[in-house]
Amino acid sequence: MALVTTESLKAELETFEITCEDDCVLDKMVELCICSRTQAEQMLFEWVAYSTTKDGLKLTLDNLEHFEHEFLNKRNKSKSSSRKDDSYSRPIDINSLQDIIKEEEEEENLLDSYSTPGKGSQKRALSTPEHPQPKRSSALLTSPGLLLSPANFSPSVTPSHKYSQRGSKGEVVVTFGAVQGARWTGRKDPGAGVQVDLLEGPEDSLRSSYKYMFQRLRDVRNVLTEKIEELGESLRSHFNIEEFSAASLPAQDSITVLGQVCCDSNGKLNAQSVLLEAGPEQGGQQVPVDLSELKEFSLFPGQVVVMEGMNTTGRKFVASKLYEGVPLPFYNNNVKMETDEVAEPLNVLVACGPYTPSDSLTFDPLLDLISIIVRDRPDVCLLLGPFVDSKHEQIEKAQVTEMFETIFFRCVESILDGTRSVGCQLVFVPSQRDIHHDFIYPQPPFVLPNLSKDQAQRVTLVPDPCTLLIDGVTFGLTSTDILFHMGAEEISRGTGSDRFSRILNHMLTQRSFYPLYPPTEEVNMDYEKFQIFGHMLLTPDVLVVPSELRYFVKDVGGCVCVNPGRLTKGQVGGTYGRLLIQRSATANDGKRASPCLTAQVVKI
Repeated sequence: MALVTTESLKAELETFEITCEDDCVLDKMVELCICSRTQAEQMLFEWVAYSTTKDGLKLTLDNLEHFEHEFLNKRNKSKSSSRKDDSYSRPIDINSLQDIIKEEEEEENLLDSYSTPGKGSQKRALSTPEHPQPKRSSALLTSPGLLLSPANFSPSVTPSHKYSQRGSKGEVVVTFGAVQGARWTGRKDPGAGVQVDLLEGPEDSLRSSYKYMFQRLRDVRNVLTEKIEELGESLRSHFNIEEFSAASLPAQDSITVLGQVCCDSNGKLNAQSVLLEAGPEQGGQQVPVDLSELKEFSLFPGQVVVMEGMNTTGRKFVASKLYEGVPLPFYNNNVKMETDEVAEPLNVLVACGPYTPSDSLTFDPLLDLISIIVRDRPDVCLLLGPFVDSKHEQIEKAQVTEMFETIFFRCVESILDGTRSVGCQLVFVPSQRDIHHDFIYPQPPFVLPNLSKDQAQRVTLVPDPCTLLIDGVTFGLTSTDILFHMGAEEISRGTGSDRFSRILNHMLTQRSFYPLYPPTEEVNMDYEKFQIFGHMLLTPDVLVVPSELRYFVKDVGGCVCVNPGRLTKGQVGGTYGRLLIQRSATANDGKRASPCLTAQVVKI
């Protein structure tokens, strides 16, 4: 908009043959032109139309004030309402947002030039910690397009005050193994010679089309039946059971039955609502189970069990003995090590999103994690989603103006650039809460098409769940909160162990990363893919199971299970995990030697 001056207004008044000798009237009209963003010629058109309807009003200061009140205010209201309607009909991109801010600054500069000295300057001040920005300006700038700038990635425009003021940074909250004397600082050349391999075979098939919501019930049933048969066969051979009987048929003697635990309604499982659903070979029917004679048990929906008991009437099976599942064997690399050969310990960092506080889209926690990686120089960093959290307050309220994929790519780029000097291996695991990725389980790996050759050598993109082989040590990874899901469904009596250990033992004995059936509503299960990618191929040395529940490190049947917690917990900082593994190979007697593992959970 061209600058409106008293001279330009005088010229326009002379065109309409309107006399005005009071300079205050001209100054008032200049102010009206600036406030309404109207050119001098258009303002005179409006005045002529207004004065004509009022029997030829003279151009005076009082008449101008009536003109402003009766006409211009109505005009500005209609414009604002139309702009509001447009804002609902079309999204505002980051360029439009910057244009709006620029236009408002120009408008305030113009108003400032006409303000009296007593009113003070109306110019927008720069934002500093001592002089923060006005709330209106801060609200406009709170968008990932401005926060995630390529130069600084996350400038502190609206940082989370609770996160920045958090205490106990670097405090070790959980220890496991021989921590004394452990050296958590990695080698000078971390990641060099470290081999990261995905044990799953046909990885490409996980990227192919899914059949979720188009699955036939018969196909789902076949997957569940095959699971019952496979686990039943392992239980039969391990406990030397001759055969399984049909649980729904009347029997006066004690029988052994095989089936899957389920609930008699849509509610939560309890001791009075347990049903046993047999496989097709045992009749395929459901029968209620009486657990009163069992001194101890731990059950959940979807669990494949073998029970011993009686069903004298054919209407209820009274269980007297429950057979536990059998875990898979560990990995054996068949590589012999000399007695005097000592391998370098493997230093692994584990972190799980969200990587932003819940009240801000600044990635300050991620930047702090990158600083820790540069300081400690781990060999491998296992980074689990969500990276762009669908449960974030600003994302739920649609307050972002940039594509979610762009935010994720900038996030990954910052991790790669920030850890370039370290050279560590980076493993990215997706999450069901990643809003830019597929909401399906098992979840395909991320796709990063623009990685350079050097970056691609450091990056491993894996699905959720997966099993990794890192220099002879196997890692089971899943970002789905199976602990929380199963913890809400599991029932137990007299087991003497904590709930976390029971759930983890169920995962290992059921040989599945997600043994719960039916799954929770937030898990969109594709059963044909789950049959291939959702089951464990072996018992891993380390099982990473991040959860909203409290962090821990536990040894369950020789498998070290780690819940590193989440990097942020609401508006405050969370935790991450680090592991120091003394790699081992097959002992001289041919048996597998377990790796010596030390672990810690640390506050960010």
